[in-house]
Amino acid sequence: MENRNLFHPCKRVLEISGKLLKFKGEKLVDPIDGNIGTHEGIKTVEVDNVCEFSNGSDLCIRMVTWNMNGKVSYEDLEVLVGTNRRFNLLVIGLQEVPRCNIKQLLQSALDNTHCLLGKTIMQSLQLYVFGPKNSESFTKELKADKQSIGGCGGLIRRKKGAVAISINFKGIQMVFISCHLSAHEHNVEKRNSQCRHLSHSLFSKHRNIERAAQITVWLGDLNYRIQGIDTIPARNLIHNDLHGQLLTSKDQLLQEAERGQIFEGYCEGTLAFKPTYKYNVGSSNYDTSYKIRVPSWTDRILFKLEDGCNIDATLRSYDSMDHIDSSDHKPVKAHLCVKVKKEKMHHQ
Repeated sequence: MENRNLFHPCKRVLEISGKLLKFKGEKLVDPIDGNIGTHEGIKTVEVDNVCEFSNGSDLCIRMVTWNMNGKVSYEDLEVLVGTNRRFNLLVIGLQEVPRCNIKQLLQSALDNTHCLLGKTIMQSLQLYVFGPKNSESFTKELKADKQSIGGCGGLIRRKKGAVAISINFKGIQMVFISCHLSAHEHNVEKRNSQCRHLSHSLFSKHRNIERAAQITVWLGDLNYRIQGIDTIPARNLIHNDLHGQLLTSKDQLLQEAERGQIFEGYCEGTLAFKPTYKYNVGSSNYDTSYKIRVPSWTDRILFKLEDGCNIDATLRSYDSMDHIDSSDHKPVKAHLCVKVKKEKMHHQ
């Protein structure tokens, strides 16, 4: 039987609106010394902040990932779902969710503008997909799956693994995967291995899903860290708003992707926002415990268009939500707009 792998290399990524950075031909250009590597890695996409919603797109998706640190605030959930409800799909991936009915709280925060289309829950690791009210008729072939890789999901609420939803909405086949990988800076290879394992394991009973997916999205607490710099110099760069230029080269996720270990052919918005972990709970100050951890972009949203499919995608925004402070992580949100290419008419 064919070996399924959501991270398989693609010869090229389809046309994506917005400028592709650090990319030359079919190879990634090292952002430090300009040397050309042998892997595509993760392509950085500039965001286009203008969204025409349904006027210019067939589908607009708001995606949010948040490690809740075992706490819940209804006011924060209201901010999480946003006040502009013109999006077609709202995808929310949560990690370290406390023992409460998050689905009910999210539905209440949405104030009946959107209804739940699908969910998958593995203890503290949860994924929800909402669509506009009465949009169930646009939804087909919805399937859910989950895969554990350890962690503590009981009282501690730190389950590791991934939960996933495959959905066909308005004729566009998509897979959303919310994950929580192993912590600590030194566990890079462990996280790489977990990514590959989850890629092979999810939807293994439905192997046609990977072939049919036009868009695949990974979001969650991937737990890759900043390495090669001490915490005080890193914080000084962030304080002086230089993190986007000087810290991204030390990001483990981008480094491992450039090595061809993970997420080959995926795209991500520019890391213009501050690292999202670790904060003192209740503030926007980085960790002042005895560990004084190096701030890191642990929380990410990545997407890939399948080679050969007939869609374009524009990343409208990619940012953290710094004003939410009930967790030691800041949520990350992205807005992706999708348009189906019209087939050209052939005249004889």
